[in-house]
Amino acid sequence: MNIKQIDRDHIWHPYTQYATAPEPLLVESAIDALLNLENGEQVIDAVSSWWVNIHGHSNQRLAAAVHDQFCKLEHVIFAGFTHKAAAKLSAELLPLLPGKAERLFFSDNGSTAVEVGVKMALQYFYNIGEKTRNQVVCFEEGFHGETFGGMSLSGDLDFNKPYSSKLFEVHRVPAPIGGEKAATLDALEALFKTGQIAAFLFEPLVLGTAGMLMYDSEMLSDMIALARKYGVLTIADEVMTGFGRTGSIFACDQSEAKPDIIAMSKGLTGGSMPMGLTSCPAFVFNAFVSEDKAKTFFHGHSYTGNPLACAVACESLAMLKEPERQADIKRIAAKHRTFLKKHQAVKSFRAIRQCGTILAMEYETKEKTGYFNKRRDELYAFFMDKGVLLRPLGNVIYILPPFCMTDAQLDQVYAAIEQSLELDWM
Repeated sequence: MNIKQIDRDHIWHPYTQYATAPEPLLVESAIDALLNLENGEQVIDAVSSWWVNIHGHSNQRLAAAVHDQFCKLEHVIFAGFTHKAAAKLSAELLPLLPGKAERLFFSDNGSTAVEVGVKMALQYFYNIGEKTRNQVVCFEEGFHGETFGGMSLSGDLDFNKPYSSKLFEVHRVPAPIGGEKAATLDALEALFKTGQIAAFLFEPLVLGTAGMLMYDSEMLSDMIALARKYGVLTIADEVMTGFGRTGSIFACDQSEAKPDIIAMSKGLTGGSMPMGLTSCPAFVFNAFVSEDKAKTFFHGHSYTGNPLACAVACESLAMLKEPERQADIKRIAAKHRTFLKKHQAVKSFRAIRQCGTILAMEYETKEKTGYFNKRRDELYAFFMDKGVLLRPLGNVIYILPPFCMTDAQLDQVYAAIEQSLELDWM
């Protein structure tokens, strides 16, 4: 079987412009932070394969969890039935969630986890008779997925323009980056005062696709508290930031005020299987409990509550809580801080920032910072040539490693970045 030929003729890869993109590399296997290519070369996966793989590739504990569950129950319809793996995950995860999370709704990816949260909020107010409170507020720079709901809830992104006439309207405010904190709070309060806002949706602490933009926990708490003052439900999109990425298990752990609804995915299963979860407090759930069947939450997916995904999520969560893994998170964050301090005045960087295990560098170029900055392809090719997978967001590169990445591997990534500073990227 000529795998490359089949791929070339029949497979359509995501985020790939076929007129300019190089042929995809064939991965034969992977272990921990390393991808093993067909030609014998190894690549350090410094972005956790799109931010999902928190424990590294081919983890034997996760594999055993899937195998054991498959031998008992691989899948069952989740309407009218339940199973031990979902109950176990719920019992172990709910106590760890920020705020008063008391119910979990199961789905299958980050986009749907966010959409479930927004639908919960909108129907909550509909069910309790406040039908004019039916609008949503998001950040101008936010990203919440690629379904039509996810695109609508995200910022005004260039790659969503072909569908712009089909997206529903939301209110957008500037993210609290740099000097925008007061402007963000003022814009939020002006909208909240109208009494028409049902929900405020946000990425806590780090806006991923926007270029790993970061703001502090005090601002996060202020925004949540302001929403609560006006009766607005808050939805934290922890799809990327959850499960240790920002230094705490959830980014909202660092906020004094806690969100009402939390959307999760990516690291939830250790990057091994597709799964999404959305949590909510009891008062939201109770608004759907009625003799009136029209108040039912009519949402579901074929693979809702998939036992395999639940079982591997339980094992991933157990691993995440272990002292050794927590030490890994602290170790990576400390090494990132050291690199940041060493390079924060480097002229080649327009900015450098860090939050927990996430380190981002914004290269100085003649163009403005943005997803379509021309340096993107040059940076990607440069680092791949060094055996390091860093997938730039325009002229922004970031390290978002699996927690098992060794110090030697991190040093190899840092060394490649330092070598890139010797080139003229202007």
